[in-house]
Amino acid sequence: MYPNRLKEKLRSGETVLGTGLPAANPSVVAQVNNTSPDFIWIDTEHQPWGTESIETIPTMMRQAGVAPMIRVAWNDPGLIKKAYDVGAVAVMVPQVDTPEAAEKVVRYSKYPPEGQRGISPNWPLLAGEDFNHIIKTANEETVVIIQLESQQAYDNLDAIKKVEGIDVILVGPMDLSASVGTITEMGSKEVQNIMKDVPKCLEGSGIAAGTTLSDLAEIKEKLDWGYRFMNVGSPLIYGAEVLSGHFQTLRSI
Repeated sequence: MYPNRLKEKLRSGETVLGTGLPAANPSVVAQVNNTSPDFIWIDTEHQPWGTESIETIPTMMRQAGVAPMIRVAWNDPGLIKKAYDVGAVAVMVPQVDTPEAAEKVVRYSKYPPEGQRGISPNWPLLAGEDFNHIIKTANEETVVIIQLESQQAYDNLDAIKKVEGIDVILVGPMDLSASVGTITEMGSKEVQNIMKDVPKCLEGSGIAAGTTLSDLAEIKEKLDWGYRFMNVGSPLIYGAEVLSGHFQTLRSI
């Protein structure tokens, strides 16, 4: 269970696949764990829950060999600290537009001497893991993810990628569409041109390009473009689509 292999996979150049958690419920987590994702995205930016609601869920994921990835609501040291303390292997911070903001993310995510994160994680006690050992080695496991969601972030990418300690830069297509003037039109040439260029810009940096998509054909396209960290939709949306198809089939009999 510890350390989780997510960082090792990224460093070795593997393609890493995950999916979103549709509900902060242990039964749902167990079902999603059984699909064998590399990571599961727990969203505390837009979903109506925080670390109090997810409680033991990241520990359940860790015990299944799955990396919990928690997206926090903002680049805030308190939010980032609590996300790691509840069990996140990876924390993702939205709307990181400058190298200065990226440096703050790393500083808030790492224990001294690499950062200034306060020390007292909760999840090792729940999991029965060696508390002191995890604190001493946590920086080696911690995955730091920042989101590129604006024209400004793209314009600053060459400077941002030089910040030490970033593991993944994940392009958020929806917010990016708003920033480039084509709000909700994620397939616009403005968005797609940026998305195609990001993996090229990150070549040789040691940082993986990531994004989140649902359409399988587009996911394959982006993997061909060089994306190595991919959130593959949501089990709830995929499940609803299959059920809808079953209803249509049965009603046509």
